[in-house]
Amino acid sequence: MAATLRDGLKKKVERLHSLPSSPAVLHPLLDLLHQPPDSIDVKNVVRLVSYDKTIAAQCLRIANSPLYGRARETHSIQAAVISLGIQRVEDILLTCCLHKFASGVKWGSDPVVFWKHSLGCAEVSRELAERIRFEDPQRAYLGGLLHDLGILVNSLAYPDEYGAVLTAAAEKSIALDEQETLNLGFTHCESGKILATMWKLPQAVNEVIAFHHNLAKAPQENAVIALVHIADLLCRLRGLGYGYDEWRFVDLLADPGWEILKKHCPLLSRIDLVRFTIDLDTFVPRVYSLVESVFANGHKG
Repeated sequence: MAATLRDGLKKKVERLHSLPSSPAVLHPLLDLLHQPPDSIDVKNVVRLVSYDKTIAAQCLRIANSPLYGRARETHSIQAAVISLGIQRVEDILLTCCLHKFASGVKWGSDPVVFWKHSLGCAEVSRELAERIRFEDPQRAYLGGLLHDLGILVNSLAYPDEYGAVLTAAAEKSIALDEQETLNLGFTHCESGKILATMWKLPQAVNEVIAFHHNLAKAPQENAVIALVHIADLLCRLRGLGYGYDEWRFVDLLADPGWEILKKHCPLLSRIDLVRFTIDLDTFVPRVYSLVESVFANGHKG
């Protein structure tokens, strides 16, 4: 029996190595993300945005959304880029890049639920990073956006089996990674790490994908893991999770992620966490507004 289970798991893992290679634009985008803001040529960004009609339309849509409160509608890509700012455009580019990779996924649930959680976690991760003065908030955003890459992997590699995982997790209202372990023998953290390695993503991002549900085994020097872990938890507690409520007690204030972050961000040790988390809660409605803007007009995965 044990040998049969091992063979079954081995076959599942082998299926992961037949996944598509990274989208051609992914690495140029990551290179762009890591450049100093004052060295980025806006003309290059405009040209990159203009290559893809989906990306261009998304930039125009968000630039004209109520979030930016423009008195006059923006019609050109250049005006949209200037209105949004380089950082927001990079966020949109990376999100669309992932969206294209997911075009072949046979979703077991509403794909917009996945995208909203990923984008929401990215936004909350960056907000948290800025509030505690973490040195690189954009790295926190990137980790938040990619942390659940393994859900895409599992949906693509095991469409029928993973649909059953999502259904069972929702019916039992348990954490998704718990149901994955029961059904598949591994979680989206493990499968996501395999794809991140194949795509040669930065090691820090790879670690976020692998350990955001398991801080006990996470490299302590990578504070982004704890940042994303807390942001992910907050999103799931506030209705930006996987489309269902998890029935379990969560003490956000006692989460071990805070102690890890205090070692990297001394300011956090002087902050009242009760007031801080309540204040952070007030940011969530803004995230709702953003993700609704991104997914307006029937935007689906």
